[in-house]
Amino acid sequence: MRIVFFETDALEEGYFEKHLADYDLQFFSDSLTASSLDEIGKVDVLSTFMYSEVDKEVLDALPDLKLIATRSTGFDHVAVDECTSRGIVVSNVPSYGDNTVAEHTFALILTLARRLYEGCLNRIEGDFSARDLTGFDLKGKTIGVVGAGNIGTNVVRIAKGFGMTVLVYDVKPKESLAEALGFQYASLDRLLQESDIISLHVPYNDATHHLIDHQKFSMMRKGAYLINTARGGIVDQKALLEALDDGTLAGAGLDVLEGEEYIKEEKSVLTDTERTKALNAVGENSLILQRNNVVYTPHIGFNTREAVERILESTVDSILGFAGGEPKNVVNPDALENRGRK
Repeated sequence: MRIVFFETDALEEGYFEKHLADYDLQFFSDSLTASSLDEIGKVDVLSTFMYSEVDKEVLDALPDLKLIATRSTGFDHVAVDECTSRGIVVSNVPSYGDNTVAEHTFALILTLARRLYEGCLNRIEGDFSARDLTGFDLKGKTIGVVGAGNIGTNVVRIAKGFGMTVLVYDVKPKESLAEALGFQYASLDRLLQESDIISLHVPYNDATHHLIDHQKFSMMRKGAYLINTARGGIVDQKALLEALDDGTLAGAGLDVLEGEEYIKEEKSVLTDTERTKALNAVGENSLILQRNNVVYTPHIGFNTREAVERILESTVDSILGFAGGEPKNVVNPDALENRGRK
C-alpha cells in the first residue's frame, strides 16, 4: 500500500516512518498542488492537513485512491460527497484538541483583557509605563459561546472557573449539559446582543459560511470582543474590518483568518483564481493585522506537544484500521457500501 503525506515536518515524518514501516511512504512538506500531483503517481492513501484542497480534479488525478486520512478534525477541504460516490473513504481526527484549543481561546481572551500585546509592543519600544494599558476583569462578564461541541464545552468550563456568565448557542441544545455546567442556552441574536466576549467554535460548512456578517455585527453590544479559533470563513472579513473601525468591536483575538491558505508559504504556486483571492486576502488581512487591538496567532491553537501526538496516533489508527479491514474515524460511512458495489 502506497501512502503519500502532505504538509508534514520532520517530527511527523519520523513518527509515520516508525509506525507505518511496512508501507511505501512519500512525504511533501508543502500542501498539495497540481505540480505535486505529477510527482506522486499511484496512491492508495492520501494524508493531508487543512491547507491541501482535495477536490474533484485531485480525485480524477488519483484513480487508485482508496482512503483520505486528514490530520484535522475539520474536513471542509475535502470533497467528501465526491469521495463517497467514488467509494473513497475519508477519515479525520475526531478529537485531539478539545482542551488544547479551549486553552488557546483563553490565551487570546486574556491577552486582550489585560492588554498584554500592547504592553509587549511598548516594551520593545522602550516604554515601560502602565499608561493606556488598563484592562478589565473576566469575572462577572458574559461570554457567548457559539457552538457547544467538545471544544466549546471546554471553553464553558474554563469560563465558569473565571466566574463568568455563559450563554451558549448550539443547533442541538442539551439541557442536561446546561444544568451540569451552569450555563444558559440562547438564540444567536440574543447571545450577540448580551455578550461582552463572543467565541466561535462551530465547524466551517455552507451553513456557517459568514455566519458572523454585517447584520450579526450590528447586533453586538458596543465594545464587545470577538474570538475565533475555529475557521476564518465563519466571519465575513470585510464586516469584521468595519466592526473594528466603527468601534462595535473593542478588539478581536484570531487564530484563523479568511483566506489564510493563500498567504502561507505553502501556496506559493497559485492559479489565476487563487491569485485573485490571495490579493484580496492579503489586502484585507493586512488592515486587520496592523491593529494593536487585534491579537493574531497563525493557526496554532491546536499546536501543543500533546495534541500533535494525539493527531499522529489517530491518523496511524485510521490508516492501519483501514488496511486491516476495520476502518476508524470514518466521516462518510456510505463510501464503504459504495466500495463494496465496485
